[in-house]
Amino acid sequence: MKTTIPDALKADIPVNTWGKLFAATPVIMTVVATMLAGLASSEMTRAQYDRSLAAQQQSKAGDQWSFFQAKKLRSALQRNTLDMVESTAEVHPLDGAALAALLAETPANEVLASAAGNQALGALQSGELPKLGATPAIDPKVKTALDALHASRPDSDVLTLLVSVPEKTLASSLQQAQDYALSFDAATAPLSQTIDSLEKQLAKTKSLLPVPDASVTALSRDFTAARLRYNYLRYDTDARLNQAVANIYELQVRKSNVSAERHHNRSQRFFFGMLAAQMGVIIATFAMAAKQRNLLWSLAAGAGVIAIAFAVYVYLYV
Repeated sequence: MKTTIPDALKADIPVNTWGKLFAATPVIMTVVATMLAGLASSEMTRAQYDRSLAAQQQSKAGDQWSFFQAKKLRSALQRNTLDMVESTAEVHPLDGAALAALLAETPANEVLASAAGNQALGALQSGELPKLGATPAIDPKVKTALDALHASRPDSDVLTLLVSVPEKTLASSLQQAQDYALSFDAATAPLSQTIDSLEKQLAKTKSLLPVPDASVTALSRDFTAARLRYNYLRYDTDARLNQAVANIYELQVRKSNVSAERHHNRSQRFFFGMLAAQMGVIIATFAMAAKQRNLLWSLAAGAGVIAIAFAVYVYLYV
């Protein structure tokens, strides 16, 4: 928007300080209106960016919830199968010495003799998962928001708690949760591969026996029960780690939506300020063409002051 004052009107304007200020009013109001239009456009762009970011975060949260559900189902399947085995046959704790003796002449003997084999055998016998480091410490504000999310409190309550949580804090909490989940995968992946290798070799050895052997059958059943127990615990723990990551993503989604709504509201208010400044331009232009200018010029100046004051308020407090 460009404002040009006709020469005829300039000649009719007093040359004193008030006259110069009077002549400059439309120009000043035009500058203010242009500035407010730019701020309104900038805030709307940021609102759109935050909405897009929230959509991406929701997609990532959905992926984590899918992993959570899949692993929960696998855990339940392993547990149900274990219950069926234990209810239909006699199951004993896995005998490591008997397993080593049976596989002594097979390639699995080297696996059992390795550190990974000993660790896998220990996990099968104890039914315990590898020990990890301490659970990452969560920022108290993030933990409060997560507790509210777990308790299914209204979104308004969760959003109130999230207002005071910096985005960097949420991002840091998410990274810690992801790193912890990856450390669990790194600790259990070699054990799972070793257990699968032992199971295949045990099945192969059993199939090569000329006649069925009750002790080998019992050992194979005990191994299967131990493997099922280990797997259902592993999948259950993995699911809970995915759930923790998904919950923090959900907080990020709400945080981004709150930010988008704030920028959208600021854009609307800057737009209203721009309209007030444009009104000042129009009134000031009319004032220069009118015989009684004081009232119109006062209205134009008042509109400009209101626009500037409103813009400052929105910028600082909204």
